[in-house]
Amino acid sequence: MNREWLFSLIPLVIGVSFLCAGVYGLRRAAALRRTGITAVGRVVRHDTRRDDDGAKYHHPVVAWTTRAGRECTYPSTFGRGTILHGFGVGNSVTVLYDENNPRRFEIRGWDSKSFYVVFTVVGTVLTSGTLTVLLILLITL
Repeated sequence: MNREWLFSLIPLVIGVSFLCAGVYGLRRAAALRRTGITAVGRVVRHDTRRDDDGAKYHHPVVAWTTRAGRECTYPSTFGRGTILHGFGVGNSVTVLYDENNPRRFEIRGWDSKSFYVVFTVVGTVLTSGTLTVLLILLITL
């Protein structure tokens, strides 16, 4: 076998990385939905960030009070190019948070698991496709 098979390791590493990131995100979101606590929060501002291409992403910063009476104010990990109706400054939103670590939270209607689903699907396709090619190369030797 020539050294060309080494180049197939590139999509394999990328695929496994995407697959791991997607599965981790889906599992984390499922655990939060299973054991999280619901609270009513208020959007206090939007953190606006730019990516390398200059595109703007708005991350709503939400304030809420935990069951224990702790005041929390954290930005969402998900940013969007536009501010959706109902997520402007001053709007009430539903927050699902981890009681032990309130930094782990999601905003109902804003945060989406589709991001993790896309990573999982792309990772699965790259990983399975590359493994299939490697298996065919090994069989045909």
